[in-house]
Amino acid sequence: MSSASPSEDGAVDALLLLTFGGPDGPDDVLPFLRNVTRGRGVPEARIAQVAEHYHRLGGRSPINDQSRELLRALRDELAPLPVYWGNRNWEPLLGAALAEMRADGVRRAAVFVPSVFATYSACRQYRENLAAGLAALPAGDPVPELVKLRVFFDHPGFVEPMVDRVAAGLERLPAGLRDGAHLVFVAHSVPRRQAAESGPDGGAYPAQLAAVSRAIVEAVAGRGGREHPWDVAYCSRSGPPTVPWLEPDVGDRVEQLAAAGTRAVVIVPVGFVSDHMEVIQDLDRDALARAEKAGVQAVRAGTVGADPRFVQMVAELLAERRDPGLPRRSCAGLGPFPDVCPTDCCSAPTVEDRAPAAAGTPADALGRGRLVAAAGGPALGTGPARD
Repeated sequence: MSSASPSEDGAVDALLLLTFGGPDGPDDVLPFLRNVTRGRGVPEARIAQVAEHYHRLGGRSPINDQSRELLRALRDELAPLPVYWGNRNWEPLLGAALAEMRADGVRRAAVFVPSVFATYSACRQYRENLAAGLAALPAGDPVPELVKLRVFFDHPGFVEPMVDRVAAGLERLPAGLRDGAHLVFVAHSVPRRQAAESGPDGGAYPAQLAAVSRAIVEAVAGRGGREHPWDVAYCSRSGPPTVPWLEPDVGDRVEQLAAAGTRAVVIVPVGFVSDHMEVIQDLDRDALARAEKAGVQAVRAGTVGADPRFVQMVAELLAERRDPGLPRRSCAGLGPFPDVCPTDCCSAPTVEDRAPAAAGTPADALGRGRLVAAAGGPALGTGPARD
């Protein structure tokens, strides 16, 4: 590719889709999980337990195929802009994508991470991965400047498809139970400390989850004429039991609702954009099974996947970075998330606890080169994760 020279007004000459990654076959499962948990002291027994979830699907995660579908849609939507793809934990790995971008002459690339909310593992850790990936490139030609697109939890291109998914979930319930159905919005649990440090001013993760859930409830009510009772819950809690994580667990919450007389529930995976392993294991298998045992009629709403409105949202976020004068759409009452993450966003408040993190523009740089960085030691981690 012969890249144009991006100007300082926000122009980019490529997009990088950066995703979590997952195993493509049985032989990949354990190496993949060791990549995910490296440096966290996760016992082998726990890794083997999680591996069984993948082997029940033939040793293959759905996430890479879903990422490929989104990649194709983005390439169609953004053509002729080149769109690259890299994973945090499995092939195609981020380092290979960055090397390819540099070889192709990319000067400044936008980065889209399909993580809904602002927290360490969903946003800052990816920015740290970007910084580390650039630092690992061999000496030679200049490295690309990387501009991460903003967190999109309240963008209409995400919210409107989720409203459709919730409405469709309600329609799958028996007619006599729909009006009284309880909506349980689910996101990945994180350590409470991580939640407290999320966003520019702290507390962003639970606040964003509550705000977008409320916006979806209100939009569903606008269609059906009735506002459903709702609350939020979490899944995939892991790590030492001595470390407090966000609660309640979705399965626990469903059982509590059943005990209180609720007869129907729609589980809404608002913290996930595709039907990958956590959705399949923690919601489709575990939570729905607990609902059935408790005597509750329960369905799981769909995810946005490669919905055309979601794909168009990425194009809109890209346009925002190219033209700072464009309006930033949001629909959950909190206002749009910052275009450029502050240096200490979603991280420990002390510099000593931060790792370098790629963010946005040269004007934001604290260190050398094209990175927003804060010197320091290891950043906060989480327990064993799945895609």
